[in-house]
Amino acid sequence: MGQSNQPVFVLVRPQLGENIGKAARAMLNFGLTEMRIVAPRDGWPNPDAGPSAAGADIVLERARVYETTAEAVADCAHVYATTVRKRGVTKPVVGPDEAGSAIHAEIGKSAILFGPERSGLETEDVALARTILTVPINPEFGSLNLAQAVILCAYEWSKQADLVQPTAEDEALPPAPQEELDGLIAHLERMLEPKGYFLPEARAEATRRTLRTVLTKPGWDYLQVRTLRGVLSSLDRGDRK
Repeated sequence: MGQSNQPVFVLVRPQLGENIGKAARAMLNFGLTEMRIVAPRDGWPNPDAGPSAAGADIVLERARVYETTAEAVADCAHVYATTVRKRGVTKPVVGPDEAGSAIHAEIGKSAILFGPERSGLETEDVALARTILTVPINPEFGSLNLAQAVILCAYEWSKQADLVQPTAEDEALPPAPQEELDGLIAHLERMLEPKGYFLPEARAEATRRTLRTVLTKPGWDYLQVRTLRGVLSSLDRGDRK
């Protein structure tokens, strides 16, 4: 199986080592090996992960641990958040098949976020994503466990491998990594704060989320992001005498 355009699977605050192992097993079934773990509840490494991985040791050995979701996706140009619940954040919504196809066609690293077993992704995790990934399951019983969600996404990525053809867009610059986009958003927030843009305080969090959504939609490449940062820096300096 080809190794090009492998997505990173990011397990956000997973609770049980057993479930991390099962997720690793699901990934390797379809040739995926890059797992990132954000703030695992029981620490890492976890002795319960190995037996559940059933031989997918390479995934566990290569797994990288991060304190925050933002750090885990800092180098990713495309971030998908798996969720079945509405979070008050307006973003494009795709199924696993569409996401699999897009990941093969996109330039730059892609990441898929999976939330904790019991509660799913929090609003601040979803806010980091540029796209929502939703599995069309029974609305009366929307109960997928972590490994099931991982295997669905891994399977669809694998299935789309031979269906995606290169396009002229492959010659374009890749979208900016999440870290650079976060820098742009933070820069703009720093400039807006003293102007009272985030007042009243009760609406500040919602206003920040809306601003982030607006800025993540265009899919700017790194040159465009740097150009915008230059514009903000010029405005921040004020008029030249």
